[in-house]
Amino acid sequence: MKQMKVKIKKLNKHAQIPAYKTLHSAGADIFACLDQELILKAGEIQLVPTGFSLEIPEGYEVQIRPRSGMAISGISIPNAPGTIDADYRGEVKIILINLGKNDFTIKNGDRIAQMVLAKVEKAEFAVEEELSETGRGSGGFGSTGRR
Repeated sequence: MKQMKVKIKKLNKHAQIPAYKTLHSAGADIFACLDQELILKAGEIQLVPTGFSLEIPEGYEVQIRPRSGMAISGISIPNAPGTIDADYRGEVKIILINLGKNDFTIKNGDRIAQMVLAKVEKAEFAVEEELSETGRGSGGFGSTGRR
């Protein structure tokens, strides 16, 4: 498998570089970079620093996704998947939400999200008078049924 080079700049000496945990992992784990524990209270949203920034190759994005191990505790990413564009050079910060009933403690070095490098296709938007017909047509939410 061809590997794309993504440059990383450590902004904090305690920052950990994203890492794939298994040979076939699609997402690289992202770690919290904290001076002290962070308590994510039930129902709360917080921005968690990672201590690094990225240089993503042109034509790609990095998608930030929740970790399933945290989701079972009600911890997720409200804008999932979040997008980091190729021209962003600031610190990567992860928006976490606690949808659970209990407070959740995040410590320095905890795995808090995962990132996936994805190719981006640019679209040309063209205004037209008519669009092609389909079987679904303009049927929206729930229009295809449950089964």
